[in-house]
Amino acid sequence: MLMLWACAGVPLGVYNVVEEYNIALRVQPQILTLLSLATWIQCYYYEKKWTVPRALAVVTPVACVLGGIQAALIVALRTARDRHLQWPLTLMAVLSATLLAAGVLRHYWDIYVHRTVRGISFLFVAIDAAGDVFSLASVVFQPTLDMLGIVIYGTELLLWVGVFACAAYYNLVPWAGKKLEAREAARPGLVSPATLCSADLPASSTV
Repeated sequence: MLMLWACAGVPLGVYNVVEEYNIALRVQPQILTLLSLATWIQCYYYEKKWTVPRALAVVTPVACVLGGIQAALIVALRTARDRHLQWPLTLMAVLSATLLAAGVLRHYWDIYVHRTVRGISFLFVAIDAAGDVFSLASVVFQPTLDMLGIVIYGTELLLWVGVFACAAYYNLVPWAGKKLEAREAARPGLVSPATLCSADLPASSTV
């Protein structure tokens, strides 16, 4: 997920810069890539027990390559736009939306297999979804409304909302049901329906 998001920051940054979005939206993809790479390499540092020099030796060239690709694409797509070619920018929008969505969709596969939402910080999901909301608001208040920008940020937001809905169905509802059953069972003098049914059976009956 993190490497997909790091790569998504490249076409997203190209699109936002070439389309001359406001400064916040131009900077946001760069922060997305840097934070995703930083978190990605920490997985190797903590889980694979990599040393700091080894981790830096891997992540630094990756960051430089992604930054170089973005810079080259910005120059190339500005030239294409001056020549009234729109499809390269559309391709950047599609790539960024696809990569962002792919990072979230891996959680849907895990939910489908295990029938539960696990391994997700809902605080992180809420913060990231809120970022999509504010980015959408920023796109909407641009001088001209850009539908591709809305699609980019709206796609990820809808997928996160879906994760929350799955968590409510698979995690929250069963948890609330167990809590309710435990509270009912703890009531003094309360006899469960199963006990009443067994008491009504004749002594010679077998189940």
